[in-house]
Amino acid sequence: MTTIKDITRLIEEFAPLCLQESYDNAGLVCGNPEAQISSVLLTIDITEEVVDEAIAGGHNLIISHHPLIFQGIKNLLPDHYVKRCLVKAIQHNLNIYSAHTNLDMAPHGVSARMADKLELIHQKILHPAGKLYTFSFYTPLADAERVRTAILAEGGGHIGQYSHCSFNTEGKGTFQAHPGARPYVGEIGKIHEEQEVKTELTIPQHLLNQSIRTLLAVHPYEEPVWNITELDKANPITGLGIIGELPQPADSLAFLRQVKEIFHCSGLRHSPICKPVIQKVAVCGGSGAFLTRDAIAQKADIYISADYKYHDFFEAENKIIIADIGHYESEQYTKEIFYELVTKKLSNFAIQFSKVTTNPVHYLL
Repeated sequence: MTTIKDITRLIEEFAPLCLQESYDNAGLVCGNPEAQISSVLLTIDITEEVVDEAIAGGHNLIISHHPLIFQGIKNLLPDHYVKRCLVKAIQHNLNIYSAHTNLDMAPHGVSARMADKLELIHQKILHPAGKLYTFSFYTPLADAERVRTAILAEGGGHIGQYSHCSFNTEGKGTFQAHPGARPYVGEIGKIHEEQEVKTELTIPQHLLNQSIRTLLAVHPYEEPVWNITELDKANPITGLGIIGELPQPADSLAFLRQVKEIFHCSGLRHSPICKPVIQKVAVCGGSGAFLTRDAIAQKADIYISADYKYHDFFEAENKIIIADIGHYESEQYTKEIFYELVTKKLSNFAIQFSKVTTNPVHYLL
């Protein structure tokens, strides 16, 4: 039987929790990771209506984009919807899991799904983020290729469009094994010299722990030596927003109407249409006003995001068109990502999209 932990592991392989912002609360916020799955409900937000829907439908796991809990809770009195949701979930053995800013940051995450809906080509991260490290380790010459291959298989050593990148230096290692040790080579009490290879490769933060575990599992030494150095450079494959191009230039007003239709917007706010034709498009799911200057710097014709305040629109300065499509609207396709991640490898339970529209913003037309 599939457990909660089996599902959360799949999601976190795609969007590791270490990628989330410090203020965030992604992960399993309610429930038991060892519980068996009966069926899953997918949603953007956790509301009382969604919890009721899950209970009525016999679901025992809700996967959401926005976490239910963001701030500390001092009691479970029924004076706030978050507390009422938690109490009801606990009473009905309902598990709640969220992937939020870690999914925003992940390659092929929320913004990439927006870009795919717009059929953008030549996509790349608008604002790279996430830590990069140099991971170096020392291996006996005879075992160097085997150990290096195992580490690279974990996903490290990627530089741009190149994979399996490493630098290897031969040298002489020395050590003395003491009583109680079990040396792979050498003798207890004697200083041993061994021809070794120092391997260096670049590795992103979310692959670091697994790479260390792999090194410990495959390395022949009882006490492998490794070094980790943080680089003053962001990981180019993780970050916020996506910038790409339309296959063919589009009339600006016609493109805005297309955006409104694709994202099912009741209303779409935008800055002055300062460019007659759109070719280069930047997007960011959720609150993305802080990336306006990134979009301008990378020569985007239009930047599509949400939660713009009045003064934020002045940042366009007739250099770009800003389109605010709404927070919920920009992230609505996140449920598709969850569905694809879970059903790709697991299929022995039901999984459904919530029928509750959780968007709290309404428009009087």
